[in-house]
Amino acid sequence: MTQWSYLGARRRVREIVAHSKAGDTTSRVFDIFIVALILLNVIAMVIESVHHVHELVPTWFLAFEYFSVAIFTVEYTARIWSCVEDPRYQRPVRGRIRFALTPLAIVDILAVLPFYLPFLSVDLRVLRMFRLLRIMRIMRVAKLARYSESLQMLARVVKAKGEQLISAVFILLIILVVAATLVYYAENAAQPKAFSSIPAAMWWAAVTLTTVGYGDIYPVTILGKVLGAMIAMTGIGMFALPTAILGAGFLEDLEQRKKARRCPHCGKEIT
Repeated sequence: MTQWSYLGARRRVREIVAHSKAGDTTSRVFDIFIVALILLNVIAMVIESVHHVHELVPTWFLAFEYFSVAIFTVEYTARIWSCVEDPRYQRPVRGRIRFALTPLAIVDILAVLPFYLPFLSVDLRVLRMFRLLRIMRIMRVAKLARYSESLQMLARVVKAKGEQLISAVFILLIILVVAATLVYYAENAAQPKAFSSIPAAMWWAAVTLTTVGYGDIYPVTILGKVLGAMIAMTGIGMFALPTAILGAGFLEDLEQRKKARRCPHCGKEIT
């Protein structure tokens, strides 16, 4: 293969695995195939968890797993190989490393990593731990973020509102600690087992602040009940804060997208 044909092939692979453009049928078919395969993997993982169904056709599930891992591996390799066509990753080695460390590329490798780890020569005790990594197969559904505009919008909003969200979470953690401390001192004497320590009281504080209230642990003293009511009402208000932040972020993102689609000269929407 000549240098020009090699570069041309790499450029074409990049066009196919990147977001499909209007008129590029191959890229569009590739996107649809990968999305369908991801959805089928999620369905297979759900059905496989039903023991008697898995026992009926175990080889089918295994064959589909092999097929999926092979496709996802080829896809990941193609993305790593062709990423240098992107101006952001032009350097052959450093550019590919930078691309491999991007969030979506990490999701791609985590989607197939549990399959390959057991084949490494490792201690049997460590090998048993790898079985727990099978849960990472759910990472394959995260690959949909590359093809879903809604998930991409969510990522943009979380990134744009990151500081506000971190502040809201920090406030919630402070309230959680304060609530657990107060109910511990109010209930410890009456319920030494249920509220044995402040960390133990955090479970009750968490389910109360989220207004879930499982009922497995609850205050019995008058002071504890008063605190419980106040903490529950505080939780309703505090959990509305991140919702409001995300809601404002979605509205801002939609407005920016509308402006980007309008002609700066005539103001009409660009189709």
